[in-house]
This record gives sequence, structure tokens and C-alpha cells, in this order.
Amino acid sequence: MIEYFASNLWQAWSIVALLCLILELTSGDFFFCCFAIGAVAGAIVAPFTSLWVQLGVFALVSVASLFWVRPVALRYLHKGEKERPSNYDAIVGRTGKVTEDIAAGDYGRVKIDGDVWKAKTADGSALPVGTIVKVTALESIIITVEKES
Repeated sequence: MIEYFASNLWQAWSIVALLCLILELTSGDFFFCCFAIGAVAGAIVAPFTSLWVQLGVFALVSVASLFWVRPVALRYLHKGEKERPSNYDAIVGRTGKVTEDIAAGDYGRVKIDGDVWKAKTADGSALPVGTIVKVTALESIIITVEKES
């Protein structure tokens, strides 16, 4: 049984490559793909060399991918984006629709891209359901909105 695994280590490298690709789906930073490339290189040399050489090829190709392939791929995949906005930057400036009346000086609810946020108005005025609003600020989980012109 051990002889079978020793002579077919390319299968183990293939499984490692698949696992790295699955992990890449969770991160999206092209980090685990570099290790998948290294595992594919390990699988290619597996029929011809020992385990130690395979591990060396895996490590060398993975590190080389991190330094040369990853930056090129990130530039290509995130072309035109200097930063990917998140949290505050991603929500401020967006438009939404009031789904629960915002009473004067009180809170209501606003739906933005399928998400419902607790909201208040910037000037403390009331807004009825169906009003289109623009987000002007974000404090924790409460957004401040104003009526869209």
C-alpha cells in the first residue's frame, strides 16, 4: 500500500492543488493559487524524483509565484482600482429607498442593495416610505441620509 502511494505521489500533489484552489475561492487575493501552482509543479516532477526534490520544487515554485505571478495577476484582476472600498467608504454616497418611515428626529429603515439599514436624516426631518435617499454618513450600524434631489 505504501509502495503505491510512493509511486503515485502526483495524485497527492493534485489533491493539494485542488485544496489550494478551493481555499482561493474564500480569499480572492491570488495567494493560495500560488501554492496550487507549486503543487502542480510538484505533481509534474513526482514520477521522476524523490519526495525531497518534489518538496523543494513545490517550495521554490510557490515562492517564485508569490513574487512574480501574484503581482501581475493582481494588477490584471484589479485593473483600474487603487483600493477596494469597504465599510464606510463603500456605503457613503450610495442611494437607497426608505422602507420604514423616518420620523422627525427619530430612526427608520432604508434598503440599499438588498440590505436594510437603521437610518436617520441629516437635518432631523421626516421622510415617508418610498423616498429615494442618499447616504451621507455612517456611525457604527446607523446611516445618516438625505433626500435625493
